[in-house]
Parts: sequence; C-alpha cells; structure tokens
Amino acid sequence: MKGYVLKRVLSLFPVLFLVSIIVFMIIHLTPGDPVSVMLGEEASQEDIDRLREQLGLNLPIYLQYLNWAMGIFQGDFGYSFFMDKPVIQAIFEHLGPTLSLAILAELMAVIIAIPVGILAATRRGTKTDQTVMGLSLLGISLPSFLLGLFLTLVFAVQLRWLPVAGYQPLSEGLWTHLKYLILPSIALGAMQGALIARMTRASMLEILNANFIKAARSKGVKEWGVTYKHALRNAFIPILTVIGQSFGTLIAGAAVTETIFNIPGIGQLIVNSVVRRDYSVIQGTVLFVTLAYLLINLLIDLLYGVVDPRVKLSRK
Repeated sequence: MKGYVLKRVLSLFPVLFLVSIIVFMIIHLTPGDPVSVMLGEEASQEDIDRLREQLGLNLPIYLQYLNWAMGIFQGDFGYSFFMDKPVIQAIFEHLGPTLSLAILAELMAVIIAIPVGILAATRRGTKTDQTVMGLSLLGISLPSFLLGLFLTLVFAVQLRWLPVAGYQPLSEGLWTHLKYLILPSIALGAMQGALIARMTRASMLEILNANFIKAARSKGVKEWGVTYKHALRNAFIPILTVIGQSFGTLIAGAAVTETIFNIPGIGQLIVNSVVRRDYSVIQGTVLFVTLAYLLINLLIDLLYGVVDPRVKLSRK
C-alpha cells in the first residue's frame, strides 16, 4: 500500500513538469508586451524597462522558466504586480468560492444521478429508461453558460426566488451562502450529473446480467437487496471513477460559470489575469489547479480498495 502511494505520488512530478513547460511557453510566446499592458499607454520607456527588469522579463526565456520553477520548488508561486500580493495568497483567497461551488455542484449531481441511473437500469427499455437517457443526453449537450442564463432568467429575474449573481461567504450564514450558489451549481453540475447517470446505468446493466445476481434472485433475495447490496456495490468502481473525474473537472472548468454569476473564484481569477496579462498569476493558478486535479485522481485510486476489497493496491 505504501509503495503504491509513493509510486503514484512520484508519478505526479513528470505531469506537473510538462504542464509547467506548456503553460509557461504558451503564455510567454503570446504576442504583445505585458509590461505595456500593466503600465498603460502613458508609461514612459524608462518605466517600461525598469518594470521589465524587475519582473525578470528582460532575461532569456529559459532563464525566466528556471527562475520560476526554482521558486515553485521553494513554495514561491511568484508575485502579482496588479494585486500587489503573492500569487499563492491570491489563489487561496479565491479558492473558497470555487470549492464551495464545486462541492455543491458535485453533491447535486451525485444525489440525483446515481438513483436515476439505477432506475433506468432496472427498467431497461421502458419509457422511464428512455426519458432518463433523453434528459441525460440533453444535459451533456447543453452548455453550462446557456443553462446558467436560462436559470437566472426564470428563477432570479422572473420568480425572484434566488439572487441573480454574486457571492456571500459561509461566515454570513449557511442559507445566505447557499442561495448564491444554487443556480451556478445546477448550471455547472448538470453535465457532470448526466455523465454520472449514464455511467451508472451502463455499469448497473452489466452487473445485473451477471450470474451471481441471478443466483441471488433465485435464493429469494428481495429486489432492493439485489439492486443496492449486490449490484451497486460491484458496479460502483466505474461510477466512482467518473465522480472523481467530474469533481476535478468542476474545479478546473468553473471559469465561465463563475464569470456569469460573478463568483470570485479560481476561474474568475484566471480570466481576469489573462485580460491583465498577469503572467505569474496565470502560471501559478494553472499549475495549482493541475495539482489539485491529480491529487483528486490519486484519492479516487486509493478509494478503489475501500469500495471493493478485491482491488489490491500494490507496487505493480
């Protein structure tokens, strides 16, 4: 077990290394002078040269990368000129809203999608199954920003049940915190819920046709016991994989939803940093999100052995 965990942790470093190079090169090879954007059109050439030297942008690009990478290994993600604070501080200040949004969206998706997927599997070929599959196809096809705008129009503008946009921290109260997240969570989690529902149905159908399920039924085990105790447990590993991947996707892909609903999360931080050409924030945030995604997948791998004891975690 320890050997497997160590091997998986060490495997994260090559991925992070490749991501860091790709992100760094894409940002620095983009046309335009970030220093001119930072200082504005009225800045003198002397001010531009001074800031470029201060940020290290006058160095060869390979030295810029080495300096940034060495800082990362020391826990220094850089410094934001615009925000006047360390990049890691800016990331953690924006991490809370993104985590709240992603967790609520994932909870909504899982709570609805798994029972619905099981229902479709146990009623294969019926109108219920066709309805579930049709709605899941719609959920996969409908962009989150379009669904978000539709939800805002109906529930915020016309019915006035929920706020149009904005964010309130948990310190302002649980309901106050949640009511600002309900609509963006639905918009963000709909596609992931649809994917989980389809995977649940496919995985359950495969298990429900297995011989040990037929044997359980022949012994007189009640249908709910066959479905939830025997079938779901054996079908859960593919479902767990999709859940883990979807949660990582929610964290990494919340930029559009956060922008629409004006949520000051990681996604909005990246968007604003791109507009401002704030290199340090873009690089540090993308690398941080990549690390979070990899750690989530590592956690899912470790949970396989908990869900199904037959799965052995070894060094192989």
